[in-house]
Amino acid sequence: MAVLERVQDDANVALKQGDRTRVRALRLLASELQKAAKEGDADELAVLQRERKRRLEAAEAYRDGGRQQLAESEEREAELIAGYMPVQLSDEELDAIVGDAVAESGVSSPQELGQVMTIVMPRVRGRADGARVSRVVRERLTA
Repeated sequence: MAVLERVQDDANVALKQGDRTRVRALRLLASELQKAAKEGDADELAVLQRERKRRLEAAEAYRDGGRQQLAESEEREAELIAGYMPVQLSDEELDAIVGDAVAESGVSSPQELGQVMTIVMPRVRGRADGARVSRVVRERLTA
């Protein structure tokens, strides 16, 4: 079942349960998925990642502005979206993939981080955040 269908089904269930907050979040997510499909971007995972990142950034902005309740709401939505994403890689799995990529590329300097990232990102697609991958690659190259 496609992610969009799952989101729509879950929105209907939430509507029947009277969970307005969840319904609103799922409808917004479904709208973004539909918009991406109409634009010819069938990469649902990219949409999920983008929307999750938006929620986390909004939560941080709200928290910086002293709006704790809104920040928590955004974080709940980000968590909801994460439930539709693939299971995240463990630190050990990510470290192994980065180690293989560093060995494969022959890179040894942090200035060449981009070369390793171009190898790693397709391998972890959707299972690790880019910032997390970048941090692990940087640690590996500076060690």
